[in-house]
Amino acid sequence: MIWFMLRRIASALLVMLAVTAIAFVMFNYLGDPVVAILGQDASVAQRRAVEAQLGLDQPLIVRFWAYLMQVLQGEFGISYRLGRPVVEVLIERLPATVELAATGMAIALVIGIPAGIFAAIRRGSASTRLLMGASLFGISVPTFFVGIVLIWVFNVTLSMLPSFGRGQTVAIGWWTTGFLTQSGLVALVLPAITIAVFQIAMIMRLVRAEMLEVLRSDFILFARARGLSEWRIFFRHAFANTLIPVITVISLQIGSLIAFAVITESVFQWPGLGLLFLQSVGAADVPMMSAYLIVIAALFVSINLIVDLLYFIIDPRLRARVAG
Repeated sequence: MIWFMLRRIASALLVMLAVTAIAFVMFNYLGDPVVAILGQDASVAQRRAVEAQLGLDQPLIVRFWAYLMQVLQGEFGISYRLGRPVVEVLIERLPATVELAATGMAIALVIGIPAGIFAAIRRGSASTRLLMGASLFGISVPTFFVGIVLIWVFNVTLSMLPSFGRGQTVAIGWWTTGFLTQSGLVALVLPAITIAVFQIAMIMRLVRAEMLEVLRSDFILFARARGLSEWRIFFRHAFANTLIPVITVISLQIGSLIAFAVITESVFQWPGLGLLFLQSVGAADVPMMSAYLIVIAALFVSINLIVDLLYFIIDPRLRARVAG
């Protein structure tokens, strides 16, 4: 297992090195940072002074090494748009996105997994056909449309829930949370449901498909021949054998929710990383875009490593294969 994880870590480091190289190219060749800082009317002397300050007068390999060292130290430069350290802004915006993604995924798991199990057990029933039709709708409808409909119903028509912002937050160290205030929890409802709709449909269909495939396996027929109860077959044998693909997809979806919550955060003006990235693109804030790319890549790499570790915990066949 140790060698297996070491190989995975080595692969992850290579991926991060490649992503850092791409971010370096963005940082140095996407737009002119000197113009972004000084403007179009800067003199030659001013330009050369800023170039020397930023290290732009150094050879390419020297600049890349310096950039790599800065990234390893958690330094991503100064935001062109905000005039603040990029790391400081990312840390400030991270809690909003993490809480939104975690809440949306929790809603999806609580609804999607039981619905998928039910649809597999009661396949062919009217209720299952209704669930499958609803899941097809959830997968097909764009996220922004779901958000707009929820705003129209619960904010414009019923005046029940807020349609923008994060509400009041409480600082716990460097982390700011809306879970501890009423306005924070209320503000979380609509955006969390918006990002959960697609996840519910996807998880339900995945669990149902995997369950149906396992229920057709020979060991399920053998379990029935032994006289085991249907509920034990469904949950102890069938559902347990669907966990690996389900965990894989759910883990990657968590990363996707954090990385690509741009649409939801834009619709609800949720002050998270997605909205920050969208604003940075509009302002050509290259340091912020580069840092966002590296942070999201690190997130996906970390999730993949965690999933690989969970494989060993869940599937004894993988442990035996690696040990052999």
